[in-house]
Amino acid sequence: MNILVACDSFKGCMASNEACRSIKEGLKEANPHWNIMTYPMADGGEGFARVLCGYIHGEMVKVQTYDLLGRKITAHYAWNEKRKLAILDVASCVGLNLYEREDRNPLAASSYGVGLMMKDALRRKCRKMIIGLGGSGSNDGGMGILKAFGAKFYDCERQRLSPNAYNLERIAFIDKRGFSFDPYVELVVACDVKNHLLGKQGATYTFGKQKGIFPSQMKRIDLAMTQYNQKIDQTFHVNMDALDGSGAAGGIGGVLLGVFKARMKPGIEVCMEYAKFEEAVKKADLIFTGEGQTDAQTLYGKVPYGIAQIASRHKVPVICLSGALGVGYEPLYNEGVIGIFSTADRAMDFKTALSCGSEKLESLAFSIGKLITGIKEIRQ
Repeated sequence: MNILVACDSFKGCMASNEACRSIKEGLKEANPHWNIMTYPMADGGEGFARVLCGYIHGEMVKVQTYDLLGRKITAHYAWNEKRKLAILDVASCVGLNLYEREDRNPLAASSYGVGLMMKDALRRKCRKMIIGLGGSGSNDGGMGILKAFGAKFYDCERQRLSPNAYNLERIAFIDKRGFSFDPYVELVVACDVKNHLLGKQGATYTFGKQKGIFPSQMKRIDLAMTQYNQKIDQTFHVNMDALDGSGAAGGIGGVLLGVFKARMKPGIEVCMEYAKFEEAVKKADLIFTGEGQTDAQTLYGKVPYGIAQIASRHKVPVICLSGALGVGYEPLYNEGVIGIFSTADRAMDFKTALSCGSEKLESLAFSIGKLITGIKEIRQ
């Protein structure tokens, strides 16, 4: 039997390659005669660049930049010198995971560090840049990225403004005379979010809570983002809110799609394309996938959903192994997934679950492998 294992990372527990390896080891123990190939996957969030690095035969390069709150950090992105191809993920420098919940300050958070990463790739004569937008902790509308590329923001007293959500409502005008971006660089945003920038389904209301924005603050911040969008339209002649995906990554999507003229593509599709995954699917009998938690959000472009979509086209069944099952995962059964399982086999606290995640995943794969083997023997 030819089996593919294609997992996302299990957030806070395992990278995608570790998850794939755990499932492979469990299946091999269950049936050593199976041919098992692993394909680590990512959908544009944390680890996206590192996963893609292997598929583009590139290297992870270092860049000195800044995190959400202005601390100097060393981030990494994938680089292929021959192709002049750079693959970044915003989570590596402005990721929500870089700060503990009690230390987050979303009103002061900035996307400036992402702009510096982009500029570093351009200094290497980059001709194509792919940016994963998942896992960001900023809500500044991409103001920081614009600053990195030379735009200046002023209040009504002609005082320079720092790029953050707090200052969105204070912008009186934008000076774009110093702004520049090579229009011949192909820019792709890897994103599964189609939310627009403003309103109840926009960046602030939809994703603000997880970044630490209080419900009582959301109306004011959304109004500030509306004013900011108007200033962007006046200066760069683009209405970011009109664009699908403009609400991704706290508005970073809007700036990249609108001002930088990027095109959007689901992160999992980007990953599968560079991995040449569809060619492997054509020869597979069964596919295993998984993620940290499978729930209703999985159907909005997450890895298991993307895997199921391509597997369905070739009539290959999919089994999903996840750390936890949340509300609304059941519709995945209508997308070609024949089994959805959680590694949680007994009550335990979250910290304990993370510490033994790899072991639990391997055990679950072993049990399912034994079940498949037993059923095949009965049928014979």
